[in-house]
Amino acid sequence: PILNFCANNYLGLSNHPEVVQAAIRSLETHGAGLSSVRFICGTQNIHKELEDKISKFHEREDSILYASCFDANAGLFEQLCGPEDVILSDELNHASIIDGIRLCKAKKYRYKHKDMKDLESKLAESQTNGIKLIVTDGVFSMDGNVCPLPQIKELAEKYNAMIFLDECHATGFLGATGRGTEQYFNMEGSVDIINSTLGKALGGASGGYTTGAKPLIDLLRQRSRPYLFSNSLPPPVVAAASQVFTMLMEDSSFVQRIISNTERFRSKMTGAGFTISGDNHPISPVMLGDAKLASDFADAMLQEGIYVIGFSYPVVPKGKARIRVQISAAHTQDDIDRTVDAFIKVGKNLGVI
Repeated sequence: PILNFCANNYLGLSNHPEVVQAAIRSLETHGAGLSSVRFICGTQNIHKELEDKISKFHEREDSILYASCFDANAGLFEQLCGPEDVILSDELNHASIIDGIRLCKAKKYRYKHKDMKDLESKLAESQTNGIKLIVTDGVFSMDGNVCPLPQIKELAEKYNAMIFLDECHATGFLGATGRGTEQYFNMEGSVDIINSTLGKALGGASGGYTTGAKPLIDLLRQRSRPYLFSNSLPPPVVAAASQVFTMLMEDSSFVQRIISNTERFRSKMTGAGFTISGDNHPISPVMLGDAKLASDFADAMLQEGIYVIGFSYPVVPKGKARIRVQISAAHTQDDIDRTVDAFIKVGKNLGVI
């Protein structure tokens, strides 16, 4: 059998029997779809229940569902920020954040990746009586590195700015009980707005959301275009995600398993002589440098029964080609060891180690 080490299925719950059964039951009780947007006849009890669970999970006042986190990012900034406001965005933020920011009329600054001196200089430069919004990924998906939230919070307080976090590669599995970047730094409740996805750790199907203060969510329900003009999430997707939240709030063993698997993979790989990027995150990029080498390496790994993908320019900078390994709680220790052994074998054959 081929082992998948390139999926966003961080908690291993996409095929979990309880999650699958929840989706099947909802087909029987709530149908395949709503044939409507939310504000007409596209809201069922399960949609409201899921939004309530999201709010409870993140300890926020309210939440709003979208068809994807791309839509959540596309629907936020235009409604929140006008010409008198300022947005300061990390240069390596996800494409959906960039596109969402482009839609609004705020003054825009792009600061160097995780560079707090550059962020502060732009905060100082951006004189406004309106909103100042610092925008960052919680975890950057190509490198598996975490934003410097403590320093960002310090600057936000100094310059009276708000903080937005995209938590797609953090929600459900980063931090002791999977609450994400805030919990990773023991800073729960310190961020103003969180957007995240249901399509990775939280069931793996589709869907996204914004969670935050109730006045913000009320505004988005009235004016956010992707919410107003997109079909409601289908019941099986809602039910699957809702089941995942129930499981996470009752049991953190999934989180502990992915932490243990990540540490095992990273320590064995670095011990074998590989360079692994990132901050002890399940995204564990094996740095190779050369684009053709990354492609050949991935092909050779498949021959060993391990499915991984090589990334090179323009997805990552030139000279930074890599194989982005993604660890899951579904992987066993034997799976991890078998994959490391395959990396060692291929790495020696290709002259990497």
